[in-house]
Amino acid sequence: MSKRHWPFVLGGLLVALLLAGVVSNYASSHPDGLDSSLLKGCTVNADDEITGGSCPAQQAKDHELADSPLADYGVRGIGNDFLSTGLSGVLGVLLTFALGGGLFWLARRRGPATPAGPAGPDTTTASADPVDDAATPSTGTR
Repeated sequence: MSKRHWPFVLGGLLVALLLAGVVSNYASSHPDGLDSSLLKGCTVNADDEITGGSCPAQQAKDHELADSPLADYGVRGIGNDFLSTGLSGVLGVLLTFALGGGLFWLARRRGPATPAGPAGPDTTTASADPVDDAATPSTGTR
């Protein structure tokens, strides 16, 4: 990557870290479309716990990774919700940036193919266009 691309990449990373670390704490606390559609037919209290009715959300089970360190948009073990949410966002951005950067590094364009010899390919024996070779009369005898 040329030196003039680095400010753009680092600026994008800084904006993503700022959004994930600070702005993510101000996201809506209301359930999204999927969550709200799964709650249709049930009554819920102020803590979003199902108190009655019948809806698909009642059959929901915990995810296999529910006990992981970054479950539920926070970092386990940090009591401050603002810091926990921000830190999990920052860790997610850094992990995604590292993974994406590594994949781009692996897939980057390599240099041009090496020439056939120290002086490059030999172009003195034939012309570039085979049609020209066929149209040129030969000077030899039959």
